[in-house]
Amino acid sequence: MRMRYIELAVGAFMIMGVIALVLMALRVSGLSMQSTGDTYTLKAHFENLGGLKERAKVSMAGVNIGQVTKIYLDAERYSAVVEMEINKSMSTLSTDSSAAILTSGLLGEKYIGLTVGAEMEYLKQGDWIDDTQSALVLEELIGRFLFNKAEG
Repeated sequence: MRMRYIELAVGAFMIMGVIALVLMALRVSGLSMQSTGDTYTLKAHFENLGGLKERAKVSMAGVNIGQVTKIYLDAERYSAVVEMEINKSMSTLSTDSSAAILTSGLLGEKYIGLTVGAEMEYLKQGDWIDDTQSALVLEELIGRFLFNKAEG
């Protein structure tokens, strides 16, 4: 009887471990089992995404307010278009708000940081953010530094 109790305890521990691994994998990958709730879509043009991916977070002042839903190339302007879903609770983003592609830490994940402007009109469903800043690519910075060092 004691051996059966130990086997059941080990089995329960293994099941809890597998559940914990699945939840951790969902958390790390950016997937979630909860609905996003009420959102609206904004779009922005960027010259260089620097590794930004779909499902990346959109934040303001360090608080997650949405996520990137679609990335594609604009064939007319030859620039990347990023579509973002923003929580309806942040429906007071002014029309002169800016978007920048930022990095968590030195080599961390890319995300979009929004900065609110001063206009009294607000962005609505499908509007474009005009003021954007592309990602800083570490390889380009190193190349510029080495090229400038070689010249002078």
